[in-house]
Amino acid sequence: MPIAKGYAATDASKPLVPFTFERREPNDDDVVIDIKFSGICHSDIHQARNEWGNSTYPMVPGHEIAGVVTAVGSKVTQFKVGDRVGVGCFVDSCVHCESRNVDLEQYMPGVVPTYNGFEADGVTPTYGGYSNTITVKEGYVLSIPDNLPLDKAAPLLCAGITLYSPLVHWKAGPGKKVAIVGMGGLGHMGVKIGAALGAEITVLSQSLSKKDDGIAFGAKDYYATADKETFKKLAGTFDLIICTVGTEIDWNAYLNLLKIDGALVLVGLPENPVPVHAFSLVMGRRSLAGSSIGSIKETQEMLDFCGKHNITPEIEIIDIQQVNEAYERVIKSDVRYRFVIDIASLDKA
Repeated sequence: MPIAKGYAATDASKPLVPFTFERREPNDDDVVIDIKFSGICHSDIHQARNEWGNSTYPMVPGHEIAGVVTAVGSKVTQFKVGDRVGVGCFVDSCVHCESRNVDLEQYMPGVVPTYNGFEADGVTPTYGGYSNTITVKEGYVLSIPDNLPLDKAAPLLCAGITLYSPLVHWKAGPGKKVAIVGMGGLGHMGVKIGAALGAEITVLSQSLSKKDDGIAFGAKDYYATADKETFKKLAGTFDLIICTVGTEIDWNAYLNLLKIDGALVLVGLPENPVPVHAFSLVMGRRSLAGSSIGSIKETQEMLDFCGKHNITPEIEIIDIQQVNEAYERVIKSDVRYRFVIDIASLDKA
């Protein structure tokens, strides 16, 4: 069995530590990838610390993976050794489900997560991108455009597709007014992608501390939600609001910022339930919806779109030995805007 090196969570209350483990033997339809970079997603922290209650250990997090192909199975046709590729949030799914046939496999029960899950056999654990190699079925490997640096491409595999999917699904584009709630790792990608789609983007953030960044990324306006006048001034303004924050905020206040038939779409995941009043919805025929990553087809479309428009996240590269410190900084929002692990640092003493 191929031997891999990485970092793993061994318990919800302990820091990540060096971890050596076996990858499965490649099959005829598999692609073997030398991982170069792995992004840190806030969901990595939730799962490493069992904050969602479904964690299994040892756990190698990481579902924002960018690397280079080192081997392919005999039946692989789309990739060859040396190709620049990525792996996102899942590595397999039920090919017989209706959702797979309409490119919605991310929503089906049989989806196999890149880590903290089990392969289709139900026995072999999946380990993620905080490691130096991974073996993935061809149909779940993405091609990274040549003009996108691998380090900056990595966060696109989660943060990028998480915002691209709802922006496209709710038809953000010319003539549409779109608000992005939060200007973190997810939110700043929503600003960049939404602006490239031609929508008029407004950032709604707790303070104005990142206003200059937001305008530079393509936002037309930027408002502080700590100022109660913001909600009066912007009432009935937006066609679409995408909420990226993972804390409990008053969704009713944001629903009232929508036009008739507007939609508030959640991509952030608060730990606790948030109350919603019926009047916030029925008085404007408004919708409250959610969105989760995207299909393999849509993720490839997102990568190609970002390549065409030269869209990349703002990143801070760290050595893997700094991962526990990085987790604490993510919790404190002390990063602009996404941490990316240089996997070559695994070889450092």
